[in-house]
Amino acid sequence: MCAKLLWKVISLLDINIEFCKGILFIRLNGVLDKNTVGKLKEEVNTLVEENGIRNIVFNISSLNSIDCYGINALLNNYELCKNNNGQSLVCGINNNLVKHRINNSRLLKYMYEVSDELSAINIINL
Repeated sequence: MCAKLLWKVISLLDINIEFCKGILFIRLNGVLDKNTVGKLKEEVNTLVEENGIRNIVFNISSLNSIDCYGINALLNNYELCKNNNGQSLVCGINNNLVKHRINNSRLLKYMYEVSDELSAINIINL
């Protein structure tokens, strides 16, 4: 007799979004890669474009993995902020794999890296 297998679709990327003090905080949890950047674009890019949001802070402290597609998605959001005369920052680069991939990319040439969200608020509000 054959067993019937049930597959549960597990979201590889969870996105928590909060708008506070003129800053859009985007907290990413999971994997930001070729398979999940569409979710980030769908949820964030539209929000930024339709509302003219100037400042974004990406908190990636709970990100387990990122690839070049994920890094490019963060750079695309940097461009959106720049076009709105704002800033885009990244905080919480704790995971060694994520840190390695970000350090080997051009991301930090454009986006500020800060330790936490409070530091990001202080930099944006200068």
